[in-house]
Amino acid sequence: MPIMKYMRPFYAMIGILAMALILGLTNVRTDAQAGEVTVAAASDLNFAIKEVIEEFEKQTGNKVKLSLGSSGNFFAQLQQGAPFDLYFSADIGYPRKLEEAGLTVPGSLYRYAVGRVVVWAPKNSPLDVTKGLTVLREPVIKKIAIANPKHAPYGRAAVSAMEHGQVYGDVKDRLVLGENISQAAQFIESGACDVGIIALSLAMAPAMKSAGNYWEIPSDHHSPLEQGAVIMKQSKNQDVARQFLEFMKSERGQEIMIRYGFTLPS
Repeated sequence: MPIMKYMRPFYAMIGILAMALILGLTNVRTDAQAGEVTVAAASDLNFAIKEVIEEFEKQTGNKVKLSLGSSGNFFAQLQQGAPFDLYFSADIGYPRKLEEAGLTVPGSLYRYAVGRVVVWAPKNSPLDVTKGLTVLREPVIKKIAIANPKHAPYGRAAVSAMEHGQVYGDVKDRLVLGENISQAAQFIESGACDVGIIALSLAMAPAMKSAGNYWEIPSDHHSPLEQGAVIMKQSKNQDVARQFLEFMKSERGQEIMIRYGFTLPS
């Protein structure tokens, strides 16, 4: 009996240590299951995709490293083997070309949204953007911001819309080209430019929505901004990349995209 009396604390300690070991192993497994992906995304997604990432990380425990820029520049980098797992382009033509070159995971190409462009001016501006593209002819305007059409789909859409509205010839000498659509938006928001043509998704972000007014350019004034995503074949994290792409397709992911003015694929 005395022996059992002294053994009870020993068995209790063994039980505590065993439970700690089990919990420790459980935590190791959870950490091992969590993954990380790198995403190259068109800058029109700046605000929308950050919300998507926040929700995805919260629900899955996975991590996402985001790089924002122009679709064309990312396309050139990916052709040279840039180490991204996922590519979200503002022009689905770029990921299609990567697919044709055999650089993507077969069947992963996804048309995730259709973008829109707007004429945007600060609230303290004398310009009435509801006049549409003709407002760009106003003599008070010295600089008009757009994204560089050479490698930014939203820049090409801006030029196309101005040509459709027959104002491009009158205003082309006043254009200031941003490296991407986010930089073009910054040019106007900072006062470096008087007005600009930017992505609706940026104009609807809380900061810009409160700071300016915009007029939505009709979708038939330019080629459709069909946006596409793809998983890169070189990715070492394809399972997590698939999870992220599926989350973008989910009800929650699509709700976020709609809130930022994107039209979703049928």
